[in-house]
Amino acid sequence: MADDGSSDDRHETRAERIDRELVELLNELRVGLPGVQFLFAFLLTVPFQARGRNISTFDRDVYLVTLVAAAVATALLIAPAAQHRVLFRQHDKEGLLRRSSRSAYAGLVVLAVAIPSAVLLVVDVLVGRALAWVLASVIAALLAWWWVIVPFSKRRSGEEDEPGDDER
Repeated sequence: MADDGSSDDRHETRAERIDRELVELLNELRVGLPGVQFLFAFLLTVPFQARGRNISTFDRDVYLVTLVAAAVATALLIAPAAQHRVLFRQHDKEGLLRRSSRSAYAGLVVLAVAIPSAVLLVVDVLVGRALAWVLASVIAALLAWWWVIVPFSKRRSGEEDEPGDDER
């Protein structure tokens, strides 16, 4: 195992590894972006659909948190593509990869705020606040478990997936 966590049996140069990791990161973002963009678009239409309805202060506050979190997540998840385009041929792919990786992870963290907040808002309006808090908490815990706790505990312990799991 190399110091950077990549397998020694790849036989790739540093430049090849950086190129591969950048392509992998951009492909990962292609998975998350449609979801956050859909959530953001939905949130942008809500005020226009709720014009005649009284909205509680709680719902308004949750809506604002959700809208801002979705906007920030969208910006952070799109940032790697924007930086790649602006910095194209500047010969700093490794720096771009570092910044893009941080931006992508920060975007996922903010998205992990937006998703349960959206559930909290919708379930509160449709069913009631008690169930809304329960479902939003369960979803937040699920995201924390799979997006933060599992990967960081695997990283800390040095545990690897089954052979061939990341060979695509």
